[in-house]
Amino acid sequence: MIAPSLLSADFARLADAAQQVSGEADWLHVDVMDNHFVPNLTIGLPVVKSLKAATPLPLDCHLMITDPKRWAPGYAEAGAYNVTFHAEACDDPVGLARDLRAAGAKAGLAIDRDTPVEPYLDLLPEFDTLLIMTIKAGFGGQAFIPELLDKVRAARRVAGDLELRIEVDGGIAADTIEAAAEAGADAFVAGTAVYGAQDPAAAIRRLRGLVDDATTPEPDR
Repeated sequence: MIAPSLLSADFARLADAAQQVSGEADWLHVDVMDNHFVPNLTIGLPVVKSLKAATPLPLDCHLMITDPKRWAPGYAEAGAYNVTFHAEACDDPVGLARDLRAAGAKAGLAIDRDTPVEPYLDLLPEFDTLLIMTIKAGFGGQAFIPELLDKVRAARRVAGDLELRIEVDGGIAADTIEAAAEAGADAFVAGTAVYGAQDPAAAIRRLRGLVDDATTPEPDR
């Protein structure tokens, strides 16, 4: 699953940015930041509602906000396909996950760079997506931190046969996506690697090919 991040697109042309990838992307990743949970301010619910009307792509909303219990259900009600909130910002992640599912969305839990994943592994059956940050949440264009893939490996071991997407976000590009796939990730947020390319659709095809190469068993010889 390749999810181009609009954080790296032209904010004056978000509908055009969605159209550029509509034939290739699996999801459209929407980073919602409130300048409280992270020191950056991006877009909010009105823009998500407009995007829902402008693109057929499933919206993968990543809420980097305080008080997600108050705000997250609104994104589900607006038609977001997947609503992911941060474990660090929520006292009752299971309760909020159930609220999101009741509102018609998939529920995702995000783990930031400095947060261990182990305390949350028992909660995985309650979620549809586990998002592992491979940078510090808040800004695009940061360098990938390969050591954080240990969290992906730990989550994949525990997930087993669960219907759970393990998504990685941060520094995902042609030179990092294979390692993430080999670690067990199966959904990839790519911002600069897609929207910084001359041809975003071709960039997605290249990333998908690299994932396929990394996860296809070699034939017996």
